[in-house]
Amino acid sequence: MLNSVVLLLIAMVSIQSGASIAKKLFLVLGAAGTSTLRLLLATLILWLLYRPWKKKFTADQLKKLFLYGASLGFMNLLFYYAIIRIPLGIAVALEFTGPLSLAIIASKSKLDYLWAILAGVGIYLLLPIAGASDLDPVGIAFALGAGLFWALYILSGQRAGSELHGGLTTTVGMAFAALVVLPFGAYSSGAALLDWELLPMGIGLAIFSSALPYTLEMVSMKRLSTQTFGVLMSLEPAIAAIVGLIFLKEELLLVQWVAILCIILSSAGSTLTSRRAPAGADHLGV
Repeated sequence: MLNSVVLLLIAMVSIQSGASIAKKLFLVLGAAGTSTLRLLLATLILWLLYRPWKKKFTADQLKKLFLYGASLGFMNLLFYYAIIRIPLGIAVALEFTGPLSLAIIASKSKLDYLWAILAGVGIYLLLPIAGASDLDPVGIAFALGAGLFWALYILSGQRAGSELHGGLTTTVGMAFAALVVLPFGAYSSGAALLDWELLPMGIGLAIFSSALPYTLEMVSMKRLSTQTFGVLMSLEPAIAAIVGLIFLKEELLLVQWVAILCIILSSAGSTLTSRRAPAGADHLGV
C-alpha cells in the first residue's frame, strides 16, 4: 500500500509540474496554443500505446466519446486560461469545486451540508471581496468554468467508458479533445505550433501532465481503497500551491492558504462520508 501511495503522490506532483511547464510555454504559444500542443502530443503517445485503430466503434460509442473528449478539451483550455491570471494552487483549488459539487450532490449524507459550506467558505476567501484583491476575477471565472467541465468530463467519461476499455476511452477522447481545442490554438498561435524548438517542452508537458500521471494513477487505483485514493487526491490543491511556489515563485497570502485548506478538507470529508467512488478520480485532463 505504501508504494501505491508514493506512486499517487508522484502522479500529482507530475501533473502540477506539467502545469508549471505549461506556464512557461504560455509566453510563446499562449493558453490555447499550449493546450492544443499538449493534447495533440498526448494523443499521439496514447495512440501508440493503445492502438485504437484496431477497434471498430459504433456511432453511439463515438458520440459518447466525443462528448467526453469535448469536456476534456474545454476543461484543459479553461484551466490554462485560468493559470495565466491566477496562481496554480488557487486555480486547482477552484477547479476542484466541480467534481466536489458532483460528489456532494450524488451523496445522501447529512454531513455533506458541512462539506458544501466549507467549500463555499474556501471559494469566498479567494474572491476579491474577501480581501484577496490581487486575484483576477476573470481568472477565477475561468477556473470555476474548468471545474464545471471537469464535472461534465466525469459524467461523460462514465458513460463513454461503460462499454470500452479505459485506455481506449481515454485515447479516443483525447483525440476528440485535441480536435475541439485545435481551432482555438491555431487562431491564437498559428505557425508557432509547428516550431520544432518547442517540441521538447511540448513532449515534456504531454508526458508529465498526461501519460505518466495517468499510468501511475491507474496502478494506484487498483491497489488503494476508494476512500484512501479520494482523500489522497484531495491534497492536489496543496501540492499545486507548493509546486507553484517552488517552480513559479507564486507566493500566496495567508487567507489564500486558508481557502485552499478549506477546499481540501471539504473534498477529503466528502470522500470519507460518501458511499460512492470519489468523483474526479481520473485527473488526466488537468
